[in-house]
Amino acid sequence: MSVSEMFAALQAALGQDQDIREEIRKVVQALEQTAREILTLLQGVHQGPGFQHIPKKCQKAREHFGTVRTQMESLKTKFPADQYYRFHEHWRFVLQRLVFLAAFVVYLESETLVTREEVAEILGIEADRERGFHLDIEDYLSGVLTLASELARLAVNSVTAGDYSRPLRISAFINELDSGFRLLNLKNDSLRKRYDGLKYDVKKIEEVVYDLSIRGLNKEATVGAGGEK
Repeated sequence: MSVSEMFAALQAALGQDQDIREEIRKVVQALEQTAREILTLLQGVHQGPGFQHIPKKCQKAREHFGTVRTQMESLKTKFPADQYYRFHEHWRFVLQRLVFLAAFVVYLESETLVTREEVAEILGIEADRERGFHLDIEDYLSGVLTLASELARLAVNSVTAGDYSRPLRISAFINELDSGFRLLNLKNDSLRKRYDGLKYDVKKIEEVVYDLSIRGLNKEATVGAGGEK
């Protein structure tokens, strides 16, 4: 093979690779738009009246995740199945955002932490990397850390809305989450940096709980904690 033929073959390979990346980019853009729609919907819970409509907002968010599953099915077809990590950077950010949104919905519904397997099911992908397009553990953890920041904000807005028991429950949840992360030996630099931010979320929520305490509202919150969430 001549030099010109070699480079012609290389150009063809580069062109094919660029085509794959362009097809992936189009699907990722659609996923990002759906994620924005879900986020906009869920942001309503931070407003006073929004607390009264949490079940309805979660139900609508679940419907949007149906669109996510369809888009994920399309994404799976855009690249060779054995080259997941070669193209992973294209969808890493939006996947972490979708993990956060799924985790937020589950928390609002049950005040529990969604498992990686549950998130994978919600998104229509696999939890086991051996089975194909899957939810990477670090992407799951990144989404959970974003949830912590969102709940810190929710704790503050709960007080504004007159819901004094919710910050106490959020505080207990976040402290348990922090304890869980302390068990991990995080070596990924970006994930480690995001985890370092969790202590600020813990502190922010502790300040909210302390403020409730000095205002005597923690007693009211404790009494009301047995009522409807």
